[in-house]
Amino acid sequence: MKKALFPGSFDPITLGHYDIIQRGVHLFDEVIVAIGINAEKKYMFSLEQRKQFIEEAFKDEPKVRVVTYKGLTVDFCKEIGVDFILRGLRNPADFEFEKAIAHTNRDLAPVETVFLLTAASTSYISSSIVRDVIRNHGDYTKLVPKSVKVR
Repeated sequence: MKKALFPGSFDPITLGHYDIIQRGVHLFDEVIVAIGINAEKKYMFSLEQRKQFIEEAFKDEPKVRVVTYKGLTVDFCKEIGVDFILRGLRNPADFEFEKAIAHTNRDLAPVETVFLLTAASTSYISSSIVRDVIRNHGDYTKLVPKSVKVR
């Protein structure tokens, strides 16, 4: 069974993330969306909210599972028996950043990183842009799945 881990903070999940997960489901038997816990980071949404947004967005997709984890992504991959890390690339800067992480991960564990290019229609969206739109009371709903609701 081919499983891929799609790690991130997902603060919040965007349509770009959603697209990568949907496409990953066609490549892998299971896509595990892994929300990393970083005590140093200040999040807009709680861990539980972020998990709920993703679970709700994929409630009808049995091949998607949502988990949380602490520590190195490759250590978590080894712990749960995952051989692939799934990552989305929006632009050349993403590629350079992700390439360095992928090489490091491969040095640390027998884990392969699979890159998917984001759809042109979502390539400009990032969680930080979404958070800025929300903070400034803009229409964030065009950038995220319907499951993301700001109260």
